Parts: sequence; C-alpha cells; structure tokens
Amino acid sequence: MRAVRLSEDIVPVSDFKAKAAEWLKRVGETGHPIVITQNGKAAGVLLSPAQFDELTERTRFLAAVDVGLADADAGRVHAHADVVAKMRRRRARRSKR
Repeated sequence: MRAVRLSEDIVPVSDFKAKAAEWLKRVGETGHPIVITQNGKAAGVLLSPAQFDELTERTRFLAAVDVGLADADAGRVHAHADVVAKMRRRRARRSKR
C-alpha cells in the first residue's frame, strides 16, 4: 500500500458525503487509500477491497509468526528429522489403502 498524499488523498467528510460515488470509484481505480477527516482530524480511511484483503492477510500472517516464535521460545518444537519421518510413515500407510 502506498503512502497517503496530503494534497490528493485527504478529504473532509462533508466533501466525501457529497461525492461518495466519485471517491469510491477513485479508490477502486487507483488503489490509493483515502483519509476522511471530521473537524480537521482523521476519522476514517477508505480502502479498496483488494487493499483491505492485503492488510488483513498480512495481519493474520504476522500473528501466526508471533505464535510460532512464542512456541519456539517455550520449547514447543519438533526436530526436522522427526517430522520428516512421521510424514513418510503417514504416506506409506495411505499408499497401502
């Protein structure tokens, strides 16, 4: 996601309400997020569906990495060789079916 450009990507809520369809079209075409202000302060951000998906996927990925690191720190790990051996046994059992 690219950085917000102050001269182009910030709009007061009154302007957004008056031209909502145009702003939605712009976000969809450009992929640039729009910051919507109220009383001169940021009140919300309009993202395209693709940007939203990217942001939530990245958040889930980082959360999974944090969980993995916590598991490693707590000693909840398995040796690579043990995992490979277990997977080979599973594959051998499935191929016998």
